[in-house]
Amino acid sequence: MLDALFTQSPVGLHILDTELRLVRSNTATRSLHEVAVEGLPGRHVTDTFTGLESSNELTEMIRSVLETGMPVREWLARSRPDDEQGRERTLSISVFRLMDGQGTVLGVAVAAVDVTEAQDARARLRVLEAVHERVGRTLNIITTCEELAEVLVPAFADVAVVEVVEAVVRGEEPPTGQLAQDVPLRRAAFQSLSSLQQGQAHPVGDVRSLHTPTPYSRTLTDLRPRIVALDEDTPWLRSDPNRAAAIRAAGSHSMLVAPLALRGQVLGLVSLYRTGRSPSFGEDDLNLTREVCAHTSLCVDNARRFTREHTLAATVQRHLLPRHPVGQSTVETAHLHIPGEGGGGGWFDVIALSGARTALVVGNVSGRGIHTATTMGQLRTVIHALAALDLEPDELLARLDDTAGFLAAERAAEPGGHLEPQQPLSASCLYAVYDPFEHTWTFACAGQATPPVIVGPDGIVETADLSVGPALGGGEGWPFAVTRVELAEGSTLALYTPGFLAAGRTGGADASEVLGPVLARPGRSVQDLCDDALYALPNTGRDGDGVLLLVRTHAFPARSAATWLLADDLTEAAVARAHTRRTLQGWDVDEDTAAGTELIVSELVTNALRYGTLPLRLRLIKDRTLTCEVRDASTTSPHLRHARTVDEGGRGLFIVSQLAQQWGIRYTAAGKTVWTEQTLAP
Repeated sequence: MLDALFTQSPVGLHILDTELRLVRSNTATRSLHEVAVEGLPGRHVTDTFTGLESSNELTEMIRSVLETGMPVREWLARSRPDDEQGRERTLSISVFRLMDGQGTVLGVAVAAVDVTEAQDARARLRVLEAVHERVGRTLNIITTCEELAEVLVPAFADVAVVEVVEAVVRGEEPPTGQLAQDVPLRRAAFQSLSSLQQGQAHPVGDVRSLHTPTPYSRTLTDLRPRIVALDEDTPWLRSDPNRAAAIRAAGSHSMLVAPLALRGQVLGLVSLYRTGRSPSFGEDDLNLTREVCAHTSLCVDNARRFTREHTLAATVQRHLLPRHPVGQSTVETAHLHIPGEGGGGGWFDVIALSGARTALVVGNVSGRGIHTATTMGQLRTVIHALAALDLEPDELLARLDDTAGFLAAERAAEPGGHLEPQQPLSASCLYAVYDPFEHTWTFACAGQATPPVIVGPDGIVETADLSVGPALGGGEGWPFAVTRVELAEGSTLALYTPGFLAAGRTGGADASEVLGPVLARPGRSVQDLCDDALYALPNTGRDGDGVLLLVRTHAFPARSAATWLLADDLTEAAVARAHTRRTLQGWDVDEDTAAGTELIVSELVTNALRYGTLPLRLRLIKDRTLTCEVRDASTTSPHLRHARTVDEGGRGLFIVSQLAQQWGIRYTAAGKTVWTEQTLAP
């Protein structure tokens, strides 16, 4: 048995005396030592195991076993060769004390096994597990490449360079098959053992095409990873002087180049280098790199698709938002839109209403992506249509909630994606109407827990106390409340979505505490105040869209409006025409428009005298358009008719609709107002 153990066993066996000198070793020890085994007997154990990184620890461990008798099993030790590029080895060492039958300590037996391949296999497995765990945690292409480089260095390589096709970074479709020579690549990540990150051929972020022919271009041509030995005489280095200089500066002797490709489409390139005493890349490393690049390619492609969807969503949202919102001349507005990550559903609007009034809207659709952006556009379109009907803010939100419920039902009926479940539709909206003649704001709120911040002309900051209704699309059916606030001329009002303050991570501060000091600055235009509000927010990440709409109110000029109370007499139509003629002459309105306005006034006043209820009021307003309003206390709604040839009446509203650019009916608690608008000549 002893003969077989010392001549045939694959385990290196060393017999040491009590002075830790080698007494005998078996034939398997020949592969464990850098020196000839014939000269080892009688030498100390540290002379036997040369090149160990922890030779002192090995000596102490053997002495402990010799003294205590407690064996040590499978203690791992790294062995470095003397030459620069020799392969490091890992030895598994077990130590047992030897005694005779009387208990006398004779020495120790040291069994050593070369487990380098097994340890390297475990190390490669750990690298692969780290790649699966840490690479692709975000849907950002550059971050994904940086994560890959950080995992590979120093666990697998000494230097890692990750380059991505520039079109892929923008979210565009990657090229299929062989990569053309002129296709640029962006250096997305660089990682090196050197903490100074020096010796790069090109800086991170640099965009350029690959030189050819080189192993890099060949890899992107046949999509096959390859191991390349590097030395001073490598011919292809002359075609890429910058990379050659970086390789020589780092002392690289082995390179592994692998493509990032998916379904035959080229996404990028991974270049790995080993320097100094690190072993050259081998076939096992090549197989690991294939798996690593396969996982990374999938992550990069997912990030590319997300980037593309985000770009589309942001483009759709940008086109659905108002470019240059215009209200009436009695309000001065400025807006700020902070896009969130992944595209959001925040929106705002300024809508000119009849009677020189202005409607202001801020809202947000939960979620992100192109579906959220299109839903936002649908709700904004519905608001415009409902606002044209002169509905009260609470009634408008009720109708908007019906539309949101319909859209939510459609969304719920759609099958969810396999990557992300279908999210239920939820939206918030704050709708406000400003009347410059009464100096009042009328608010209605749906799911918007952000009360407006008001700064009076005296600089006093306050927050409007609104009644908040349920979010749109929830199907709860609760009514919406109306809040009326009277503000002095020159007041500044801030309407915003919840994501605006959350976008800056204000630490839970009240909106008046954040916006109040900014809006209270005297002598600043609303556009300047909008910029100041942005600068006041910390520059941190944003989870959703942030929308801010600033409004400064002005009273309507008294010289541009005229009002008359009319008696209950059919002859008042002539009186109203006379009032209109004199007023329009004072306003320098052209004759054609004035003639049409007289006819409109005559028809509306006649209808009000015949079918309406006193009191009766006529008002003319000259703003961006010429507005004519006739109000009475009746709620009876007039209807446009197409009179027959033999009919003596019924043509009044038809004539009005032909002369006016638009007309409508506005109901109030005191009755109704029939109004028309005409375009003024330049």
